[in-house]
Amino acid sequence: MPFDPQLEDYERMSLRFVRSLGDLDAAAAAREFASFGRRFAHDRDSLPQTDADRAFHLVVEATRLIDYQLPFTLDEEAETCISHAQRMLDEALSLDPQCHDALRMLEAGRSPSFESYYNFLQEGASEVKARCVEARDAACDTAAPERVFLERDIAMRPYLRWIATLASKALICGRNRETIRLVDELLALDPYDRADARLTAYLAYAKLEDEEGLDRFAKAHLDLNHPRLDAWELLARLALAHKRCDFGQARTLLGQIVELYPNALVTLARQRELPDGVYARLSTHPYSEDELIVAISEATVLLQEGRDSLWRGSLGSWVLRECLSMSTPEQTSELADVIASLPPHAASLLWGDDAS
Repeated sequence: MPFDPQLEDYERMSLRFVRSLGDLDAAAAAREFASFGRRFAHDRDSLPQTDADRAFHLVVEATRLIDYQLPFTLDEEAETCISHAQRMLDEALSLDPQCHDALRMLEAGRSPSFESYYNFLQEGASEVKARCVEARDAACDTAAPERVFLERDIAMRPYLRWIATLASKALICGRNRETIRLVDELLALDPYDRADARLTAYLAYAKLEDEEGLDRFAKAHLDLNHPRLDAWELLARLALAHKRCDFGQARTLLGQIVELYPNALVTLARQRELPDGVYARLSTHPYSEDELIVAISEATVLLQEGRDSLWRGSLGSWVLRECLSMSTPEQTSELADVIASLPPHAASLLWGDDAS
């Protein structure tokens, strides 16, 4: 599952609280810790914390605004929401100049293009890694190995998020082999793949038309949260089948997506493009409609590839035609706005005999 900023905030503060207890015996420490959850939720300022802890909490609040509130905010309120989040991130950096998450998130909103954001992330990656490794190696409390493990793990997470974001921007910028290299590096550091970076790699393999590479990668990185194929891998394999004009296989894969995900026909036909999560990939439940929406948005690099008379890209138009042909009258009615947005000649193309 993607990184959960609220959980990480809790973990950071709980570690700080445990350290403040000093050499209390286990029973006394347990009594003291019994109040931690209530104080964290209702009286956070009463807990011991550093400027770095305060900065990360501001990152958490900014994430709530940008990633989970802004997409549902009315246009006239969006600018206020963005400005509030940016002020939080600026304050986070004033408290902790080494708050890499705040720096990365601020630049996401200020970069004029994907290319410039990619360059920023690439240029800063080495320094971020060095800082995170330094913080990781500083955790050396041998009296509590389980605590040391968590501290060392938390110390590296900003770099994992930095590299995961860099990989996703490399994909958008057409640097597909670099995407795969970055994902491989991230998976070597975090085999549990809490950044869900493997999903980005699926799309990169499809862009490279490397089905054998995709097979090897998928076999090597099975995801226990998705015991069946997920939308990213299915969309990657669908794109590969479509590119080799194996429309029968492509329809089979499309059918698998429809079976796995609720309301999939409408979601696939709409092909809504969302802004990427700024903190990390948006958190969704496995095999939910929300997960499919995020996957389709990220698969825009495949769906909109090539020119097409429906203005959607070759694969995107094919998927739209197939979904309309499979939809019930109620589903087709629900897609009236999508059909209305297509060019005037769309009707003959949508329901014509051209299978490709």
